[in-house]
Amino acid sequence: MVTASPSLQRLWQRGCDFLGTEFAIMGGAMSWISERHLVSALSNSGGFGTLACGSMTPELLRAEIRATKELTSKNFGVNLITMHPQLDALIDVCLEEKVSHIVLAGGLPPAPSVKKIKDGGAKVICFAPTASLGKKLVRIGADALIIEGMESGGHIGPVCTSVLAQEILPEIRNVPVFTAGGIGRGEAIASSLKMGASGVQLGTRFVCATESIAHPEFKKAYIRAAARDAVPSVQLDERFPVIPVRALANEGCRKFVEKQREVIARFDSGALTREQAQLEIEHFWAGALRRAVIDGDVEMGSVMAGQSVGMVKKEQPVAAILAELVAQAEKALEENPV
Repeated sequence: MVTASPSLQRLWQRGCDFLGTEFAIMGGAMSWISERHLVSALSNSGGFGTLACGSMTPELLRAEIRATKELTSKNFGVNLITMHPQLDALIDVCLEEKVSHIVLAGGLPPAPSVKKIKDGGAKVICFAPTASLGKKLVRIGADALIIEGMESGGHIGPVCTSVLAQEILPEIRNVPVFTAGGIGRGEAIASSLKMGASGVQLGTRFVCATESIAHPEFKKAYIRAAARDAVPSVQLDERFPVIPVRALANEGCRKFVEKQREVIARFDSGALTREQAQLEIEHFWAGALRRAVIDGDVEMGSVMAGQSVGMVKKEQPVAAILAELVAQAEKALEENPV
């Protein structure tokens, strides 16, 4: 296994200590992809894997945690969606299974949930969209923060990683902060660390890992894609909000625009209520991520991807990807020392 140079180690030591890893590189939690095989491979190779709970039931999550533990003895985390109706039960499962780190995503986490996790002995990681919210999260007990820019895949916010880093990293020093969104090479890792980050989180870069269970057609779509192909979902009418999601442009994206146009026309004619129209729009993508990732339907499915997809050139083992990232970061630090 590759080891980090003293200069790189010094910059991300805080992140490594917090995660209990050799490299301060977290794997982003990607639904259907960040499961036992990819997560264990990341942790076994020196990084930090994160299981994506998504809409799992507590029983399914327990089984996935146990299956992951059979494949690795290293630390890994679990990403929980704060809007999940069984959030408390999912936290109980993580604590009972002695998960070391829990990531709370998808909205401002309830303070009681943060306290429950900490009282149970696990570390809490939260997403901070602004410096003020980041400080609030730290006050209610967050042990570390992730700042994720709109370059990332899946559900995105409105601000890019470089701006978030400038706004938040100088303001929050009392807990480790990890940057995410658009990071595909080691040079970007070195840059984040020099700005004050304790580590990074990458998702898109690991989708085409050999250990990833993503369908071969899904991986081919990634390898063929350029950065400009990963675009946010389009909203036609502010009366019918569309949650922004970044994915590769395909026939499904075009059909979604047509669907919105058709539904809006039916609403305007009085054929649908506002609630019926909103539901029709929201239901268009139901199951679309699974269709793409698992079934390989990359034309009508949702091929969620970050803009760093243009840097995914081939299928590689996780260990090789991590070795590349570390080598690139070290070269950047040699050429431009701190």
